[in-house]
This record gives sequence, C-alpha cells and structure tokens, in this order.
Amino acid sequence: MKDIRILVIEDEPDLRAGLQHNLELEGCQVEVAGDGPTGLRKAQQGNHHLILLDLMLPGMPGVEVLRTLRKEGRTTPVIIVSAKGMDRDKVAGLELGADDYVTKPFGLTELLARMRAVLRRTNPSKASTPAPTSSAAAAPAAPAAGPVLRYPNLTVDFKRFTVLRDGEEQQLSRFEAEILRMLIDRAGEVVTRQDLLRQVWGYVHLPTTRTVDNHIARLRKKVERDVDAPIHVITVHGIGYRFDSQRIDGDS
Repeated sequence: MKDIRILVIEDEPDLRAGLQHNLELEGCQVEVAGDGPTGLRKAQQGNHHLILLDLMLPGMPGVEVLRTLRKEGRTTPVIIVSAKGMDRDKVAGLELGADDYVTKPFGLTELLARMRAVLRRTNPSKASTPAPTSSAAAAPAAPAAGPVLRYPNLTVDFKRFTVLRDGEEQQLSRFEAEILRMLIDRAGEVVTRQDLLRQVWGYVHLPTTRTVDNHIARLRKKVERDVDAPIHVITVHGIGYRFDSQRIDGDS
C-alpha cells in the first residue's frame, strides 16, 4: 500500500504509535490524532485515502466525527476501530456511512486485509498491492449508475442510491445498495449470506458475523411497508435471502 495516505484517530498512545509505525513500514503516509476534535480538523483539512477511526475518543466521540464528515459531504472511506461490546455504536457508525469495522484487539494482518478490501471498493488504483490470502479478496465497486427499477410500492434508483417507498424517499448506504443490487440481479434465486459476504464485503475466509443480517434489517426498514411481513426481501431460513418482487417497468 505504498503512498496511501492514512489518518489514524486513536486516543490510546501505544496503539496509535504502533499503528503509525507498522503502516509506515507498509509504505503508507500516516497522520495521527489523539482526540475527536483534532481528528475531525485533520480529516477536514487533509486529503486522505482512508481514515481509521476509534469510537471512544476524548472531546468528541468517533461517531460524531463520522457524522460531521458525512454531513459535510466528505466521502473519505472510514474503518471504525471498536472495542468489544460496542455493537450499538458500530451499527450506528455503519449507518452513518462507515465502510467497515474491526474489533479490538485485532491483528495487523486482519487490519491490512480490511484496508485493502475497502480501498478496492472505493479507490482501486490505491489497492494494487497483492492482498493476503487469509482475510479478504477483491470486492466489487459500489453500484454503478443504472436504471430506475419499479416494483409494487417501491422504486429503486441506483444512480442516486435511493429508494422511494409509498412516496417516501430513503437514502441507501453503499453496503445497502450493493446488497440490494445483488439480490435484484439474482431475483427469484436464493443468495446465501456467504455469497453476500464474499461479493459485497470481499471476504475469502468468512467470519462468524451478523453483519449481513444487520444490514438486511436496516435495508428492510427502507424498502418494506411491514418489516415483519416483507414482500420484497424474503428470508430463506438457514440459507440467506431472496428478492421476490416482480418488476413493473424501468427506464434509464
């Protein structure tokens, strides 16, 4: 990952210094911050390819740093670095537009694999170094501009990353859009959780995770009238999910 510009926002001095040292050994250009306000200022002023963001920060929580950046329209990829037991905050971060998260304690190999996977999705030219075989493989780019697809009570616009359900527009996150795109591309077929983890997140060796189920739950809140009786995204118990709606019409 030579010449990748990384911002590490982490308040624990030893971990911050260790990350900076190891990432610089990988050829990255690393800037660091030890609190939320400083990290936010550096993220606003810098031109980074990727941000590693702790959640428990003095001065301003990591979630607030991310929320501010996304409200300002800044799309720099963010990987949340979270302590165990912080699932609610991790979910909040993903909903705000974080690209992935790693749970402390983590190994350098895992972190580098996650970084490469995120960079492949968001900045392919900066992820050209060989990826390790232990954690991640190439993942697809975010959904390309495509047609407006219409279904009963639902309109999907992949160009704008939006869905319109019963006249109410909802913004899709990158992961939600990628999941929905994959389900629609294979409409009527069962898409396994493993397939989604490989194609959307880029994993080769799959973690034990509820990542897919959590994202499906949030996606259903946007596309379904009744999340307890979905008509578009159907659960196939023990296997995965299926997109079941019949397309009405579409245009480009």
